[in-house]
Amino acid sequence: MIEIEHLTKRYGSHTAVSDLNLTIEAGQIYGFLGPNGAGKSTTMNIMTGCLASTEGTVRIDGYDIYEEPAQAKARIGYLPEQPPLYLDMTPLEYLAFVAKAKGVKGQDRQRQLERAMEVTQIDGVKDRLIKNLSKGYKQRVGIAQALLGEPRVIILDEPTVGLDPIQIIEIRELIQQLGREHTVILSSHILSEVRAVCDRIMIISKGRLVASDTPDNLEKLFAGTAALELTVKGGEEAIRSALGGLPGVAGLSLHDGEVEGAAGVTLESDPPADLSEAVFRACAAADLPILRMSMRRASLEDVFLELTAGDTPEPAAGELEGAEKPEEESELPGGDGPEQGDDEGGERP
Repeated sequence: MIEIEHLTKRYGSHTAVSDLNLTIEAGQIYGFLGPNGAGKSTTMNIMTGCLASTEGTVRIDGYDIYEEPAQAKARIGYLPEQPPLYLDMTPLEYLAFVAKAKGVKGQDRQRQLERAMEVTQIDGVKDRLIKNLSKGYKQRVGIAQALLGEPRVIILDEPTVGLDPIQIIEIRELIQQLGREHTVILSSHILSEVRAVCDRIMIISKGRLVASDTPDNLEKLFAGTAALELTVKGGEEAIRSALGGLPGVAGLSLHDGEVEGAAGVTLESDPPADLSEAVFRACAAADLPILRMSMRRASLEDVFLELTAGDTPEPAAGELEGAEKPEEESELPGGDGPEQGDDEGGERP
């Protein structure tokens, strides 16, 4: 669906995206993760044709974003981190304007307007001024404009930022609904959100792709040792004697327990394995009651921190030596935005 090959973006001496290669298949929800300044938004802006790259190619459904921009952009719906809304319009007026800009005509325009409002559930506020809507409804209007033109790919940059917990849940449910009919690329700093809604996760660090897999596979791949946390009633010597020699135990440590007369125990296994049954039987044989038992494995947060260790924030565009501030030429990939000019450093048009 989307093919990115050797994508590079430089601002003067600073490289925001470095030789990025990735393939996005149709019909899945992708989570795009990375620290601030890792190159996520830059990559998304290049993918949507809003920003020129220095090197590399981007193909959307087989169409090159630079050689065939009209065909490529028509297949993308984009919601930037700051929704491109006209606050003095109503949602209906704004969406009609966007549909016209995207070249949707006649009865098809009315049909798409009705569907976009229905899917995003903004029918009830379609005649209110956008500036009077809540943050959650403004995000819904932004997503509705991304749906116009019936794109095959929906790209959402931080769609839940600034929302309250109820609004976040509602937008997550909307994203899952969109994933049934579209390929969705979701950028977010909320790892639990990505874990909950995404089929695959791409992690970018320092402008490079460092991981691309399902959430479960990433967690298994970076699990390392698995740890079993216990609270056991009994003496330290008896606990060490019962558990220290079990097959698969790579480490055993004791600490003060939360219950009087009990000890906290951490058992590590390498390779990762579930020792709970063997531990239960050993403690029962030694008359050591287990008051609590839980397995601790690597989480998506652990994976993210390990892969992005040492990543430093990207300096602001205006602070880059000899660099021009990046210009987002069009927030509506399906429309006829202004043509891209030549950037410093021989960037492509």
